[in-house]
Amino acid sequence: MVNWTKFLLFSIFMLFLGFGFSQTTNFNSTKNWRRNKKELILNVGPTGFLGELGGRDLIGKDYSMADLDLKSTTFNVGFSYRYRFRPYFATSTIASIGMVKGDDKLTLEPVRNARNLNFKSVIVSIYQRIEVMLYFKESFGHKYNFKGLSGKRNNNEQVYLFSGIGITYFNPKGNYEGQWLALRPLHTEGQGFPGRPKEYLPVTVIVPSGIGMRYGLSRMWRLGIELTYFKTFTDYMDDVSTTGFDVDLLSEKYGKEASYLSNPAQTEQYRSWFANGQQRGDAKNKDAYLYANIIVARNITYKVSSPRRPQLKWKGMRAKF
Repeated sequence: MVNWTKFLLFSIFMLFLGFGFSQTTNFNSTKNWRRNKKELILNVGPTGFLGELGGRDLIGKDYSMADLDLKSTTFNVGFSYRYRFRPYFATSTIASIGMVKGDDKLTLEPVRNARNLNFKSVIVSIYQRIEVMLYFKESFGHKYNFKGLSGKRNNNEQVYLFSGIGITYFNPKGNYEGQWLALRPLHTEGQGFPGRPKEYLPVTVIVPSGIGMRYGLSRMWRLGIELTYFKTFTDYMDDVSTTGFDVDLLSEKYGKEASYLSNPAQTEQYRSWFANGQQRGDAKNKDAYLYANIIVARNITYKVSSPRRPQLKWKGMRAKF
């Protein structure tokens, strides 16, 4: 696996290099970009999670694609409205719903495997982003697609970087005897008890950043791909952050489900590794997730019209036969 930061920096460098060589031949007129100002977009693709649970078969590596657990890949779908307000700049309003999950059983790293925690969570996100064009080639061919007509063709190719800000709702659940129970109400790390962290909120601010490219199928439709990294400001998307808590106190106040889901290690020795006060997660590093989406865009600015037939006006005279 490639480090996400290095991959992104390398991609930016290569795209800027290509952008520099393409400026003289692919600079486009104001008229063309204005025909692509407004679009409705469908986004769909796989989702990956970067947090405490699961991961590679080695000690976790912070904020790295190397720690991505491909076995826990899920999917997301979203819709967006895109407005291109300048030739090199656009903004998108996006709403999406997806799922993230992780499971310690899927890693061979001994300590995480022994911890035996798991989770899944629906994530509902709304965010706004700014897009900067690195390269674009846009031109319109003939207005009407008559058979056998040759000449200028439609072109619509774009490569862009983006970043923004938004908010995500999450609700981590753990597997207890085949049932998925919401973990936040169970206070699995003793949230709210004296000397323990406060109960966490089920929402977090997010900062989406990434790279995308799109290709025009016609004047009205475009197909593309986007890679998006979502930085969050919570460490509780998987309900794991700090240290273990007294399972007897949890059982007394929140029930046996809370006691089990706080420390489900399979043996007495393993349970002692994550007992009250022992490390359960890594509060220094916030959670993150990734989208690798296919996008389908519909241009709603430019209207395709059909050639009109000439209209015959009645002038009150009889036609000659």
